[in-house]
Amino acid sequence: MSDLKNKRIITVATTGAWPTKDNTPNVPIEPEEIAEEVYNCWKEGAAVAHIHVRNDEGKAAMEFAKFEKVVNLVRAKADCDIVLNLTTSGGIGLQESDRIKPFYELKPEMASYDCGTMNWLHSTVFENNPAFLEKLGTLMQEANVKPEIEVFDPGMIYNAQYYLKKGVLKGPLHFQFCMGCAGGIAATTKNLVFMHDCMKEVAPDSTWSAFGVGARAMEIVYAAIAMGGNIRVGMEDNVLYKKGVIAENNMVFVARAKRIIEEFGAEVATPDEARQLLGLK
Repeated sequence: MSDLKNKRIITVATTGAWPTKDNTPNVPIEPEEIAEEVYNCWKEGAAVAHIHVRNDEGKAAMEFAKFEKVVNLVRAKADCDIVLNLTTSGGIGLQESDRIKPFYELKPEMASYDCGTMNWLHSTVFENNPAFLEKLGTLMQEANVKPEIEVFDPGMIYNAQYYLKKGVLKGPLHFQFCMGCAGGIAATTKNLVFMHDCMKEVAPDSTWSAFGVGARAMEIVYAAIAMGGNIRVGMEDNVLYKKGVIAENNMVFVARAKRIIEEFGAEVATPDEARQLLGLK
């Protein structure tokens, strides 16, 4: 792994659950749009694609047929070796079976594992109850899918420690620090350092990535790269490229992330290098 220490993984989250065509006409919603955007982001340097889909009305969904179409379209690109990471959340109040089926049936290399329940956007509850988390972790091991442990506050890191000790999760773990979401921890460098230190206490051999939502997104990009971490970018987290400027597409976020990594003196990880760093099989 010593030759990989200077590598940084770029994850692109092209769609997410919230931005609509009313927020920005540039967010990819249809499976064909999502798959094409993932492919083009791979060409720009993204090693991992975090995938959400929408229903026919453009709303957050866990519709298996939509996931299947996106996955098949990306996999049909003969030259594209991007790591696929399917969401298991997709929205609020969805059936647990619908949240599980896409990763269990389609066998991506990764899937998200939201490690706790939270008050989402001060308006509703994003539920990830203990029984569901145990089932989710067990089925991910059964399907040989690596959990991306999404944590929105430090308590979720300690939840991961509990499930690691119980065998529901298997090390080495991979964390995604989700920062700046209303109801979770704020997106500041001080908080990122704290989250990182908590992770090192819980599971010191873990890998990690981070993103920030909103005005302090770039602070998290810079801080994560400087701290030796990996980063996530894309319209799931921000539709503005900079203040007052709507991003033309997801590729501009990936291209900027690549420039920042290289200006810092690090290197952008290829998908195969990401697989080695993350311990994917």
